[in-house]
Amino acid sequence: MSPILEHVLDATTAGTMTSERPQRHVQRKAHSMTPIDDPDQKPRISLLGTSAMLFEAPGELDLRTQRRIWALGQRAATWEGIREAVPGMSNLMLTFDRPPRQPASLAAALHDAWAEAQELSLEGKTVVLPVQYGGDFGPHLSDVVAHTGLPVDEIVALHSEPLYTVYALGSHPGYCYLGGMDPRIAAPRRKVPVLGLPGGAVSIGGVQTGVSASAGPSGWNTIGHTDMSFFDPARTNPAMLAPGDMIRFRVERIVR
Repeated sequence: MSPILEHVLDATTAGTMTSERPQRHVQRKAHSMTPIDDPDQKPRISLLGTSAMLFEAPGELDLRTQRRIWALGQRAATWEGIREAVPGMSNLMLTFDRPPRQPASLAAALHDAWAEAQELSLEGKTVVLPVQYGGDFGPHLSDVVAHTGLPVDEIVALHSEPLYTVYALGSHPGYCYLGGMDPRIAAPRRKVPVLGLPGGAVSIGGVQTGVSASAGPSGWNTIGHTDMSFFDPARTNPAMLAPGDMIRFRVERIVR
């Protein structure tokens, strides 16, 4: 057996958001199949109960790593017994048709496939989102100002300047996790989540930004709002965006 699979550790969470470490959006309890003596230098592979396995890539979140996650997902989706391969932020969740008889063998296959994975460039569409920053729809913009020490105009300029890549979908149907935000406007998740966040909320959580596809709770800092619809179950493809698509935020106005 590979040395990375010699121990099964106690239960641990799949990961949390801070301003330094990106959020891993899988939040279920995981049983590690990888020793954690040097977690930043090699993948971490965990069982999520008996129905899924979570692969977490080492190192910092960036587009090169995410492109390898996309490639790993495409390959793993073809394996026998895999129901679905779901890319997350620098991670991949595999769900099973039935609990695998030899999960260690599957984990070893994931580890080997990651070592061979090349960057996969997904050619997607570019969507421009008009955003109203601040006001009632951006109630936490002032908190980002307080945390970063930057004025409102600079935060809005830094947030709207990049062309963001959709790294993954998750949290709720249609929600897109974006990569490429300027780290100068990073802000930690809120200690008390907002329960009634409206759909279209543009928010910052740690070093990431995203847009809510529907109303619901969130622990991120909401700085603006867009009227774009991101999910419609009546469409052939219900989610408007997919990994590899690009988003640009266009400043519609700033409410102070």
